[in-house]
Amino acid sequence: MAKKAKKLWLSSSPKQSKPTVPDTEKQLIAQKCNELIETEFKPKYIDSPPTDHDFNYRTDIFGKWYRNYFYFCSTYNCPSPRAISPSFESRSARLEYVGQDCFNVAYMRHTGQWWEILHGLSLEECLSEIRNNPLLHP
Repeated sequence: MAKKAKKLWLSSSPKQSKPTVPDTEKQLIAQKCNELIETEFKPKYIDSPPTDHDFNYRTDIFGKWYRNYFYFCSTYNCPSPRAISPSFESRSARLEYVGQDCFNVAYMRHTGQWWEILHGLSLEECLSEIRNNPLLHP
C-alpha cells in the first residue's frame, strides 16, 4: 500500500486592496457614462411596450457605482400574469477602476459570470469600446 504524502498548512498572503475611487472622479466617470447611455443606448434599445404580454421588455438603461465598479444596467418589465415579479434589473457591462484613468472592461456572460476582455484602458478608450463592441451593449 502506497504512503500518503503529508499535508502542510501554509499561511496565505493577504489580498491586495483595490483602489478606492475619489468622489470627483466618480462623478466625472458617471457623467460621461450617462451621456453615452442617453445619446447612444436609450434611443437604440428602448422601444414602446409590445402588444403581446408574454415577453419581457426593456424600460430603462442606467449606470451605477458599486465599490470600484461602474455597471451599465437595464430594467425590464414582465407584463405576463405568470411573472414572478413585475420587473427585474440586469447588468450588461462593467468598468473596474484600477488606477488614475485606468480601467478594466468586462461583460456579463450567459453563464452569469463576468468576463474581463480589456485591461488597462483609459476612460475614453473604454467608452469607445463600449460604444462599438456589441458584447458590451445592453
